[in-house]
Amino acid sequence: MSSPDAFEHLDTAGAVASGAHIAPVMTSSGGGEDGDSRARAQSSALVVAKTATTSTFDNVRFYTEVQEDNWSERAKKHLWMHFSRMGAYENGGSIPIITKGEGVYIFDDRGKKYIDGIAGLFTSQLGHGRQELADAYDRQAMTLGYFPIWSYAHPRAIELAERLASLAPGDLNHVFFTSSGGEAVETAIKLIKQYFKITGQGTRHKVISRAVAYHGTTQGALSITGIPAAKVMFEPLITGHFKVPNTNFYRAPPNHRQDVIEFGMWCANRIEEMILFEGPESVAAVFVEPLQNSGGCFPPPAGYLQRVRDICTQYGVIMVCDETITAFGRLGEYFASTRYGVVPDIITCGKGMTSGYFPMGAMIANEKLYEPFRYGTTSFLHGFTFGGHPAGAAIALANLDIFEREGINEHVRSLEVPFQKTLEKLYDIPIVGDIRGAGFFWGIEMVKNRETRESFNSDESEQLLRGFLSKALFDNGLYCRADDRGDPVIQLAPPLICTQEHFNEIEAILRRVLLEASRLFQGISRDKLKSSKTIKAKSKL
Repeated sequence: MSSPDAFEHLDTAGAVASGAHIAPVMTSSGGGEDGDSRARAQSSALVVAKTATTSTFDNVRFYTEVQEDNWSERAKKHLWMHFSRMGAYENGGSIPIITKGEGVYIFDDRGKKYIDGIAGLFTSQLGHGRQELADAYDRQAMTLGYFPIWSYAHPRAIELAERLASLAPGDLNHVFFTSSGGEAVETAIKLIKQYFKITGQGTRHKVISRAVAYHGTTQGALSITGIPAAKVMFEPLITGHFKVPNTNFYRAPPNHRQDVIEFGMWCANRIEEMILFEGPESVAAVFVEPLQNSGGCFPPPAGYLQRVRDICTQYGVIMVCDETITAFGRLGEYFASTRYGVVPDIITCGKGMTSGYFPMGAMIANEKLYEPFRYGTTSFLHGFTFGGHPAGAAIALANLDIFEREGINEHVRSLEVPFQKTLEKLYDIPIVGDIRGAGFFWGIEMVKNRETRESFNSDESEQLLRGFLSKALFDNGLYCRADDRGDPVIQLAPPLICTQEHFNEIEAILRRVLLEASRLFQGISRDKLKSSKTIKAKSKL
């Protein structure tokens, strides 16, 4: 592992600065003077949020020896990686190459072992190398390797639809399969628009979502995403999308910072305010993640989601819970909506449905939304080639079987508090401002000054996250996410099979790296860190 002075070679000053953006929490994506004037008219409810760059995962490696297969150079020639600055790998830089996974660990092409701190991408719920899931694919592929569900059906899609409907809350009984969570969000947007058209409410087309929320990269999903920097290169997007405050209590306005319940009600009431300002007859849907991912794990204050549900019901607006990340055990239930006691009209999901062993997603809708399509000639003219794939459905069913047999949800619930308490040991490090989350899904926000909650500016965040943290954490054996789509955070969402031993390993790596980050980015000397209470025990890495 790295030596005690391994951080010294890292360049924290040479990172490329990202642009600064201002993200008002209530704005119109519709553009034009009308949208701007509406936003200005609501100035009393605006909160200026620090906006981040889109999240990129650049983690350039520099090696003196060349691997026999030379995967990095081959990748640079032909593989266009997602959310990546490809230019970062020129001038001799190597792309990290992951070749194997076992349980909660991954291995690179040089044999180095890392703990998978975000389950690939919030996806590998059951960890890597599950023979039972691989066998499920093999069996189904030999029986029926592929067939679409366009006016036809096959047994595995039927069984999985039944299973998901039985697990979803309330009367969410109708499952529309996609290839991903983002496609599920796109599907929900289109369904809602058609539903209102065919039920005589064609003026309802506007969608409300939350500041800094991420819902996907397709045109509709990106339009409702609350991250301006992720959208600017693809504008103009679909019009009629509006943003309201998220539930980041740590960054609540000062006059709402004393009582988290009151803050939650304030946030929810901004949704009602937006509906009334735009006109209820024009608003179609509200999209929320039960626990918001982007920005660093924002849990819903008690009563918040219930208040959103009541508002949507009162004004005839469809409530959508985007559970692309929070479903399938991440928060200790099959659906986080169940954990928080709310029944939306639609749930969108993906990722953990197959623990990443096959790309699958789904939109699950209630009886009201399905009713206009139940009889007659009306059809939902929408679909995907691989939606409901027989092998993917077989893997999803096997995945759910393991969840039940091994008590995965119960395991997450039983270890939620121990995981939280292990991470909260890091509060003795000056750069750690807030630790928040639920289940196996946590964010650590880093600050320049903990007493004032002063955050890092865009240039500093760039240097902290991409110039230092991503590399240092990976060098020390932890694959996780250093994100600045809001204020700078480290996100953790390990496989759901982790134990206290793995939590301790994660904390030890984080401790060492964050202590060094305090020295480099807060001007705190190493001697002062060593002599203060910030080091409870020497990490053994």
